[in-house]
Amino acid sequence: MTVLVVGLSHRSAPVHVLERAAVGADEVPKLLEELLRGQHVSEAMLLSTCNRIEVVAVVDAFHGGLADVSAVLARHSGMSLTELTEHVFVHYAGSAVQHLFAVAAGLDSMVVGEAQILGQLRTAYAAADEAGTVGRALHELAQQALRVGKRVHASTGIDAAGASVVSEALADATTQLDGLAGRRAVVVGAGAMGALAAAHLRRAGVAEIVVLNRSADRAERLAENTAAQGTAARAGALDALADELVAADLMVACTGAVGTVVELDPVAGAVARRDGRPLAIVDLGLPRDVDPRVGALPGVSVVDLATLQRRLADGDRGAAVAAAQELVAEEAQAYLAAQRSAEVTPTVTALRRRASEVIDAELLRLDSRLPGLEPKVREEFNRSIRRVVDKLLHTPTVQIKKLAEGPDGDSYAAALRALFELDPQTPNAVAVQRSGDVLASLESCTESHEGQDA
Repeated sequence: MTVLVVGLSHRSAPVHVLERAAVGADEVPKLLEELLRGQHVSEAMLLSTCNRIEVVAVVDAFHGGLADVSAVLARHSGMSLTELTEHVFVHYAGSAVQHLFAVAAGLDSMVVGEAQILGQLRTAYAAADEAGTVGRALHELAQQALRVGKRVHASTGIDAAGASVVSEALADATTQLDGLAGRRAVVVGAGAMGALAAAHLRRAGVAEIVVLNRSADRAERLAENTAAQGTAARAGALDALADELVAADLMVACTGAVGTVVELDPVAGAVARRDGRPLAIVDLGLPRDVDPRVGALPGVSVVDLATLQRRLADGDRGAAVAAAQELVAEEAQAYLAAQRSAEVTPTVTALRRRASEVIDAELLRLDSRLPGLEPKVREEFNRSIRRVVDKLLHTPTVQIKKLAEGPDGDSYAAALRALFELDPQTPNAVAVQRSGDVLASLESCTESHEGQDA
């Protein structure tokens, strides 16, 4: 069983394609269940953010797993497989591990180094765990990815500037409005992105923040938290948007809803009552929260994910990024080496069990030929034979574990199985163990890697 990553991101697809593939939070359990129905998929996790949709799966074959995952993504997005293939990226085996570590480190983000992805990855894992689609392989990989992400952010300074998609979008709005200090802002959406937007606006010195959300309770909590930090804030319902926009200078929309939340008519009505004052709109929804026609209204400027994608496509690749990339590569190599070493354990266990069976058979034969042998002598024979066998097996078993950590490690285990006619999957080679840990190690035997990045 090997890890496969299939997805779309700001690097591989334009925003209008990402919108079609976007997965709402309430849709995640259904898609995970559908992924697990694939013939070649045994575990699955779905990471969905404002600029990426990717599936991390454990599969028994590259081509079969890719077909299963791609079919689900195509059905969900309404795209044909041919159309999807134009924008999708694929990573397999070691490349999939390194990709996930890079994602956790913020190296694959639209704003390189942003730390939000750690929370998003944690949320994706929790959703998959709750849906029952995470097994041992994905659990270990996801937890290690989170640890690597934390280490990169803590030790490389890659996120020292505190940049994020929100901060970059607000930087554009700041330029359009000639500063945010003293401005009035409306935040549509009270989730994680809404809270982050409110925090950035507060630090920018806005005079007031109005939080509009479908859930009144969540809007009230965000408004209360913002007010407690020293910025005037209040909550309201979405149907109050037009009235609130009349006095506002800036609107940030980030609801996470699937479909337009801010329609043209209420914004147009508000613009007509503003006496020509400029209005900056930041749309961070995927799909878009704001009707695209809003950008054509007089005095209205819109910053959305497509705008950011174009501006940030050639971001700075400084020393901190280089250090983060090196750390990610080291962590990926160490993780893969440990996995390969663990996978050879059943072969080593089978070899030692075969040796023990041979010793037992020879001692039984000795007892039948020399039934009068004194117990002390028989015991000494037993100890001597076992010492000899242990010494003969010590170097090969230690070396096979070391060699297994290399790129072609599985070939050494295969050679050992061929030489001694071992098969870790059969009862003749390894008897059924009472220990759950041993049983788990037997199940972790994998096929040799048969795929590559596409």
